[in-house]
Amino acid sequence: MVTTTVRPVGRTARSRTSAALILVAAVTVAIAANSVVALVAVAAGAPPTYGPLTLPAYGLFTALGVTLGWIGWSLVRQRARDPRRTLTILVPVVTLASFVPDVLLLALQFIPGTTTVAVVALMVMHLVVVVVAVPAYIWASRRS
Repeated sequence: MVTTTVRPVGRTARSRTSAALILVAAVTVAIAANSVVALVAVAAGAPPTYGPLTLPAYGLFTALGVTLGWIGWSLVRQRARDPRRTLTILVPVVTLASFVPDVLLLALQFIPGTTTVAVVALMVMHLVVVVVAVPAYIWASRRS
């Protein structure tokens, strides 16, 4: 027996492949922008060998941030009574919460070589991820 899937006429959800490509592009753009942030931080006095400002570290955390953000975004869109309102509140709150580890890092200096410049750069990297990811999430979740 052969089964076929019939798609409704009109607007349909963007394909998973399209959404995945948009998210890969967002990760790529965010890592490139965070590379610039890291270079500026080092030029401004952050240690060039400071672990969190090296590509393997911020590349991984940028990719994780975009990916986990997409999962959260998708869950809110699926389950919230008013997803737009919920996301309007949640995105800034989560962004501010993402600064907590950086503030603790600055206060406790639990990574050798921590400087104010380095921590500010890490905080800017969080903003970069949000500024790149949110439009990508909107685009990826739009109906085509």
